[in-house]
Amino acid sequence: MAKEMPFQVLVRDLPTHRKFEVTPELVGDWLKGMPMRDALGAPEGDPDAGHGVAELDLYADGSHVFAAGTFRGELTVACGRCINPVRITLDDKLLVTFMPRHELPEDDDDDVPDDEDEVGAEVAEDDLDVFPYDGERVDLEPLLREQFVLAVPFAPLCAETCKGLCPQCGIDRNTASCSCTPPIDPRLAALKGLKIPS
Repeated sequence: MAKEMPFQVLVRDLPTHRKFEVTPELVGDWLKGMPMRDALGAPEGDPDAGHGVAELDLYADGSHVFAAGTFRGELTVACGRCINPVRITLDDKLLVTFMPRHELPEDDDDDVPDDEDEVGAEVAEDDLDVFPYDGERVDLEPLLREQFVLAVPFAPLCAETCKGLCPQCGIDRNTASCSCTPPIDPRLAALKGLKIPS
């Protein structure tokens, strides 16, 4: 029995309008290994991992395939201060190009001059939102996965006023208080008993 390919479209079926649904199980799998997701300690197949729906018009112009439409969904990650769940809402317009793999430039670092071979090099606007495809099928899974991965903030917050966890006892300062006092910086410990004459 052939494996089901829910995010693939046959080039011969274009133009077409398609709706693609992303399940919580897939979202959890795609975000596995990301610190802000793993910090939740969520089980495999977490029903609260997130979900999404893409409504796309797909059409071809020669060997290039274009997808335009909307993507809506949500995902759950950990707060960067208290590690409680934070729900992120996704609502994006998509306009992407799929090109045959052989038409895309190869990533060959030997052709890059030394002064351009560094982080932060400029990327031409035309190079953005381009995905490869092989043969007669366009696979939209990389595009949909990217929507979730790029939506995870570096340091998500459950609220701007989040007090985080106590660094000494680990209690959630949003829901309880503790009597812990901040430790003395060892570099300043020698000054603790110093008396300054007035």
